[in-house]
Parts: sequence; structure tokens; C-alpha cells
Amino acid sequence: MGVPEHTVEDLLRELAPQVLGALTRRFGDFATAEDAVQEALLDAARQWPADGLPDNPRGWLVQVAYRRMIELVRAEAARRGREDRAARREGDDRRTAPAADEPLITDRDDTLVLLFLSCHPTLSTASAIALTLRAVGGLSTAEIARAFLVPEATMAQRISRAKQRIRASGLPFRMPDEGERQARLAAVLHVLYLTFTEGHTASLGTDLRRVDLFEEAIRLTREMHALLPDDSEVTGLLALMLLTEARAAARTGPSGELISLADQDRSRWDAAAIAEGTALVTRAMARGPVGPYQLQAAIAALHDEAPTAAQTDWPQILALYQVLERVSASPVVSLNRAVATAMVHGPAAGLDALAALAADPRLAGHHRLDAARAHLYEMAGDRERAVAHYRAAAGGTTSLPEQHYLRMRAARLAGATN
Repeated sequence: MGVPEHTVEDLLRELAPQVLGALTRRFGDFATAEDAVQEALLDAARQWPADGLPDNPRGWLVQVAYRRMIELVRAEAARRGREDRAARREGDDRRTAPAADEPLITDRDDTLVLLFLSCHPTLSTASAIALTLRAVGGLSTAEIARAFLVPEATMAQRISRAKQRIRASGLPFRMPDEGERQARLAAVLHVLYLTFTEGHTASLGTDLRRVDLFEEAIRLTREMHALLPDDSEVTGLLALMLLTEARAAARTGPSGELISLADQDRSRWDAAAIAEGTALVTRAMARGPVGPYQLQAAIAALHDEAPTAAQTDWPQILALYQVLERVSASPVVSLNRAVATAMVHGPAAGLDALAALAADPRLAGHHRLDAARAHLYEMAGDRERAVAHYRAAAGGTTSLPEQHYLRMRAARLAGATN
């Protein structure tokens, strides 16, 4: 019996990093393993919707990718001279085809190891994050490009170069030791954060969220927390994810429409996730040092702990954004700080802060800048400008739920103006 295509797509996205980890551990060649896994995923996408799921989908993918991998390794050996490269590698060169009677392990999850491998020490932080979002997070090149605010072609080149550098390095597929982990940790945490962010608010498509991405981000961050329980930023990131996702049930209406934070039914928020996240960030900040994920988690906790939107502690949120901007400056942090400024000092002060951001090429024309301006103009009672910016923001986002929400805001204000 056939299976709906969207069900197959969700399953393949979940299994892809696990299969890639299994092949990379077996052969030691990340770049070629990704090619083999992509071919196996294409085979599954063609067969499973019509033929039904195999009894062990993960094992099926590993076996198919394994056969493709052997073919690719042999072709590469004939073309490029595997022996010369093997002589430069240390230890066991797993890029040769394993013995036929060597057992193939398919039930081991190497995703965390793959995460650290993708954040390779020879790569720039930006390249490591981009590669990991592709290999572990399952994001497309276009989605990653939007997250980095760069053209898709630029991101495709960055990912390709990163794969080649890992291939040339010969780094073994294993969990790095303590020193290596620390060197790569910032990139790993950034990857998990961006994966969660894309899952929490999808940048493309008809759904507001991508459940597969944010669930995988939380799962991997929990594993990181178990591995490094005393790292305050790992703890802070897990707290941030829990405190943010605690509001998920109230973020959409019956038809999937977006509901703003101020208008959400707070009785639908996940009290257990809020309690866990708050406890985590409280312990992390007491232990220190305080980093950007802890600060963002503290902001999320203040939102979650407010009984109503009117009772939100905006002065404290503004103070935390000011600290966050000093610790980890970014256009998005500055934009959020400007909105918090408006909530404390009035919309005119917030609009002045936004005006200073308009010259930043990373935000120029970005829909979130227009959406923030629209909100503040609405607060100021300037409906005409609010409508114009809501419409501009709707035209700039590729998320259909966000488009619908922004256009509805514009239509409501335009109707009130006429």
C-alpha cells in the first residue's frame, strides 16, 4: 500500500543525518558519503510512496547508500589514484570498500558525531554552520542562504568548498576529545540554534513550523547537554528552545493562521516546558559565564512568566537586549532591541532605533524590518504608514502564514482608516 509523499519526505528528512553518520563512520569520507546518501534518498522518494515503507526504513537506506558508496569509492579510486591519497592519511583509511563479511551496523545514531565533524576545525565558522545545516539539519541550500542573508549561489559555493576541505583533511570519524570539542562548540551550538529557528518559524511554505527540524534540534541539544552538563551556554540553548517552543500550541488558530504573542491564549502554553526551561536558565546564569543563549533564554522566560501581555516586564527585557547586543551583536538582536525600546519609551523612540538599522545591508529590504516598522507605526496611530509597511513585509516573506497574517493586519487597518 502506498504512503503519502509528505509522510515519506518527513521520514527521509529525519533519517538522512543518521544514514550519513553511519556511512561516514564506515568509510571515513564525508563528501562521498553525502553523495551516496542523496542517491539513496532519491531512490526512496521514488519507491516508497508507491510501494509502501520497508520494515526497517533506516536499514533500507543504509544498505542502498552503502552500495552506492562502494560504487563511488571505486570510481574515485580509478579516476584519482586512491593509493596516493591513502599514503598521506594516518591510521585506518576507511575510504576503501570494507570486506564483504564485515558486519554493517545500522542501528547506531552517529548524528552528534556528524555534527562535530561538520564543524571542522579547518573551516570558517560560517562555512561549518552552513555545511552542518545541510548535512544534519536537512535544510536546503536556499533555506540556509536565507538564514545567512546571502545569495543562494554564494551559499552553494560555500558548502561545496567546505565538503572538499573535509575530504582533503582525512579527519577520522569519531567524537572529538575535550579540547577539540571546545574549539568547535560555538559553531555546533549556532547550527542547533539556526535549525531550531527554521523549525520554529519556517522561512518557506504553507506551514508556520517544521516540526521535524525543531524536534531534531531539541533532541540533539538534549544530547549535547547530557554530554556537557556543566557548560552554561549548552544549558542556555536548551532552555531557550524549551521556553520558545512552550508557546507552540497557541501560535496558530484553527485554520493554521498566525497569532501574535500579545494575542495568544496563555493557558495553552506548556507549563512543564516553561518550568524546565526556567530552571535550566536560572542554574546556568548562576554558574556563568553568561553568554548569548542564556540571555535569550532569560528574555524568553520573562515573556513566558508574564500572566498577560500587559504585565510583561519590558524594562527588564530591554536591559537584557542591551546586554545581548554588547555580547553578540547582530541585525536581528538590534531589531528586537528597537522593538523593546518602543515598549518601554514609546513608538517614536523605537522608530528612531529602527531608522539606524536601515543602512545595514543585511536588513535593508528584509521583511522583518518592515514588519517591525509597521507594528510601531500602528502603536503610534499612523495607520497609513503602518499599512504600507505591513504590505511591504508581506511581499518580502516566503512564509505563507506570515504573508496571510501581515496582509490581514494591513487590511484591518486600511478598513479602519477608510
